[in-house]
Formats: sequence, structure tokens, C-alpha cells
Amino acid sequence: MFIRQIFMAVLGASFGFIVSGGVFTVLISVGLIPRFAGKMHIAKHIFILEEMVVLGTLAGDFLSVFGDYGKLGEWALSHRIFGAQATEGVWHALGNLLLILFGVFSGIFVGCLALAIAEMLNTIPIFARRIGFRHGLGFAILAVALGKLAGSLIYFTQAVYLCGG
Repeated sequence: MFIRQIFMAVLGASFGFIVSGGVFTVLISVGLIPRFAGKMHIAKHIFILEEMVVLGTLAGDFLSVFGDYGKLGEWALSHRIFGAQATEGVWHALGNLLLILFGVFSGIFVGCLALAIAEMLNTIPIFARRIGFRHGLGFAILAVALGKLAGSLIYFTQAVYLCGG
């Protein structure tokens, strides 16, 4: 029984290393982090930016595996850290603000990653040339982004994720 648990732990760690290696290989191959550093004019601090990506990934992994350690809201509500009356209102406002910030930054990261992959594969210029786009490609990309924004707002405000349909 103990040998089986050790075997499963070694397999789980090995598969985790393989998946994380693949994710970071994609990030390196599309040059996303150097592109961020170039756009923000902080090229001399690129190592800090890379470390933040790694630490963010590790924190997300840790909280997804050990979810009980991420229940800060439950702890704040049970200990009434802002007082007996104000704790729930303050915590819900703070939680909503944190969710909005997380959603914005996650959306920016995923959008930049998708565009970097598309640019690396030269799909946007090839697509524009094949369908005869001469002007307005920026508007088409903006329309796609606004459509995704509208779809996600409908998805989350109407609680479509609860009913699955």
C-alpha cells in the first residue's frame, strides 16, 4: 500500500513537471514575456516579470490542489474582522473587487497569449489576405474582442454557468 502511494506520488509529480514544462515552453516560444517587457518599457526587469509568472502559476496550482488554504473569505466572516455588522458587507465588496481584478488580468493574459500564438503562426495576415481584407482589420479584431466581452458578461451576469445551458 505504501509503495503504491509512493508510485502514485512520483507519477503525479512527473506528469505535473511535463505539463508545466509544456506550458512554459509555449510561453517561451511565442515570446510573450519579452513582449510584455518591451511594451511596458521594463526590459531591464524582465527576470522579475518572469518570476512573477512562475510564482502566479505556482500559487494557482497550490490553491487548486489545496483548496482549503484558499478560504480566506470564510475565515474573515467567521472571525468578524471588520466588526460584527460591517464584516459581511466589507468582505463581499472586497471579494467582488478582487474577482474583477483577477478577471481583468486573466483576460489580458489569455488574450495576449492567444494573439501572440496567432501572430507567431501568421494566421491574422494570412486570413486577411485570403478573404481580401484591405482595410479595417483592427476593427475586425476589436469586434471579436467586444463580442467575447459581451458573451462573457451575459454568461456571468445571467448565471449561465449554474444551469450549464
